[in-house]
Amino acid sequence: MDVFFLGTGAGVPAKLRNVTSIALKLLEERGVVWLFDCGEATQHQILHTSIKPRRIEKIFITHLHGDHIYGLPGLLSSRSFQGGDSLVTVYGPPGIKEYIEVSLKISKSYLKYPIEIIKLEEGIIFEDDQFIVEARLLEHGIPSYGYRIIEKDRPGTLLADKLQAAGVKPGPDYRKIKNGEEVILDNGTVIDPAEFVGPPQKGRIISILGDTRVCQNAQLLAHKADLLVHEATFSAGEESLAHEYFHSSTLQAAETALNADAKKLCLTHISSRYDRNDWQQLEAEAKTIFANTVISEDFMEITVPYDHD
Repeated sequence: MDVFFLGTGAGVPAKLRNVTSIALKLLEERGVVWLFDCGEATQHQILHTSIKPRRIEKIFITHLHGDHIYGLPGLLSSRSFQGGDSLVTVYGPPGIKEYIEVSLKISKSYLKYPIEIIKLEEGIIFEDDQFIVEARLLEHGIPSYGYRIIEKDRPGTLLADKLQAAGVKPGPDYRKIKNGEEVILDNGTVIDPAEFVGPPQKGRIISILGDTRVCQNAQLLAHKADLLVHEATFSAGEESLAHEYFHSSTLQAAETALNADAKKLCLTHISSRYDRNDWQQLEAEAKTIFANTVISEDFMEITVPYDHD
C-alpha cells in the first residue's frame, strides 16, 4: 500500500503544488490504483509518474469543490485512449453523477469502458475479501466526506523450511496447507496446517479526509490508522480563519491524529500563501503535538508497512 501525492495544494494550482489528488497504489495487493479526488491537471501530473490510467479501478471524490473534481472528466475521457477497458467505479457526494454525465455529454466524449457512479452515504461503501472502505460526512461548506480504507488481515506466511524438514515437497500440497487444509503424506503423516503457517498478518488502515473543520467523524475515521492524510490549509494561530472557511490548521490536524491514536500524520491541501520556505515550519508546528508528522509535496510517496511489533 503506497500513497502517492499527485497534487497537494488548496484552492488553485500553484507553481509548486497542483490541486488535490492522491493515488493509493495497490499494485501488489490487487494490481490496481485507487484515486482520491481528481483536481485540475491530475492527468498531467500522472504523466510524470509510473502510474497507468488503465490501472485506475476506483475513484473516490471527497466533495464537489472545483479543486477536487475539475480534472475528472479529462482523466475519464483520456483513459479510453490509454488502454483502459475495465470498469471504473466513481464514488462521490450527491451531484457527482450529474457532473460526470453532463461533462461527457456536452463534450461528446464516449468512454470505451463501463463506468459505475455511486452516490455516497455514510457507512461501508465497499467491501470484498481484501478491503473495506468506510465513508463519513465531515464538516465543510458543502458535503465533504472522509474515507477509511481497511485492509483485512492476511493469512500468515507459509513456513517453507519447516515443511521441507517434515518431508512436504513444494507444489499443490503447499497451496492446500496455505488454505488451511489438512494434508496426508504418502507415508501416512498428517500435516496440520496450523503448525506450518505463521500468525495472520494484521491488515493496515489508511484514512484520507476531505476538507473539514475539526469534527468527531474525522477522529473516528482516523482511529488507530497507520496513516492519516489530513488537510492543513492554515498555519498555527490561524484557527479562527480556518473555522470561518471550514478548514483546519496544522495544530488541529495534529490534535486529530493524537486523539485518534494514529501512527503517522501527513499534512496536505496546503494554501499557496505558504511558499517552500514556510513548509518546514508548518510541519514543525504539527510536530509540537504529534511527533510523527510529515508535510506532503507533489510526487511524494509514502509506503505503509505492516506492523511487525
